[in-house]
Amino acid sequence: MQITAKLTAILPEQTGAGKNGPWKKQDIIVETDGQYPKKVCISLWGEKFDRNLLRVGNRLTISFDIESREFNGKWYTDVKGWKLESASEAGTPYVQSQQGGSYDPPVFEHEGGSIVADDVCPF
Repeated sequence: MQITAKLTAILPEQTGAGKNGPWKKQDIIVETDGQYPKKVCISLWGEKFDRNLLRVGNRLTISFDIESREFNGKWYTDVKGWKLESASEAGTPYVQSQQGGSYDPPVFEHEGGSIVADDVCPF
């Protein structure tokens, strides 16, 4: 799947050691365009991305996977980014959204086709 959004926050980097060795995780917050913008926390693992792109205000195109897991009867969902590009490099021009007008929910691309964000949310 893929999303193009504005970077609004860079959370502190997390590090640790697991059974496969040391790990690093960088969480970022991005905000979609449209009349009703949505914020999404995306986790970037390891060093597989250009840290120079991580500047608040940058428009990014992020390829990601969504994964949920169960723990003690509760479900937790992760959004794991695996490719990070400047939106202009990805061929997505930035268009300032105008106030008013119709609501166009963000569209997420994946191998099976497109998903409109309103089709995914259970509420």
